[in-house]
Amino acid sequence: MNTNTVTQPWRPRAKPPAMLFVLLLSLTSGAARAQTSLSEAIDDYLRQQTQGLPGKVSYTIGQLDQYARLTPCNNFAPFLPAGSRLWGNTTLGIRCLGPTRWSVYVPVQIKVMGNYLVTARSLAAGQVVTPTDVSTQHGDLGSLPASALTDLSQALGRTVRNGIASGQPLRGEQLTAAWVVQQGQSVKLLSAGAGFIVSNEGKALNNAAQGQVVQVRTASGQVVSGLARTGGVVEVSY
Repeated sequence: MNTNTVTQPWRPRAKPPAMLFVLLLSLTSGAARAQTSLSEAIDDYLRQQTQGLPGKVSYTIGQLDQYARLTPCNNFAPFLPAGSRLWGNTTLGIRCLGPTRWSVYVPVQIKVMGNYLVTARSLAAGQVVTPTDVSTQHGDLGSLPASALTDLSQALGRTVRNGIASGQPLRGEQLTAAWVVQQGQSVKLLSAGAGFIVSNEGKALNNAAQGQVVQVRTASGQVVSGLARTGGVVEVSY
């Protein structure tokens, strides 16, 4: 008896749809994990580095670089580039430490909502700041200069360098430390050396804050220099 055998042409076997789904899911999950790890590294860094800021901190992370999102990385190391600060609109650097090394930069906006000092009236040069000279406002400290003052103790008793208009945020460089010795004031001279201390009196020839150099004319007409101290004391060392 003759038997006819029909041979079917060879065709590549298609992968079951379930296997394709698993493969795509694996690839997608890997990319998602890399992106999540990068986002988490940035978030952890910002939370740690902004803990000491004087106010309620919130931040917005800009769009992540496509290369950083898609390139495998085992360890992300965020850093602050030179000249940047974690305040207002800034830039954060991200280094990948392996398996390949690369760096990217991410724009970040940091808001710090808190109180800051503003002038309650126009302040004249040489004026000593009192509680009635300043008031407090609430706002985004990130939009202000880094030297903006946030506490009353930073301003009280200090002297205005140049005139400041009313309603202006008060900055540290606009003030000088309070004078502990003023020009024309009678001061006590304490001269100290190896094994001796001599007390004398004189008149200050210039204003000086704590620790600044002040010149003093003694009763004999001699002019000596020393360091200003609280209580009208000038220390002279030999």
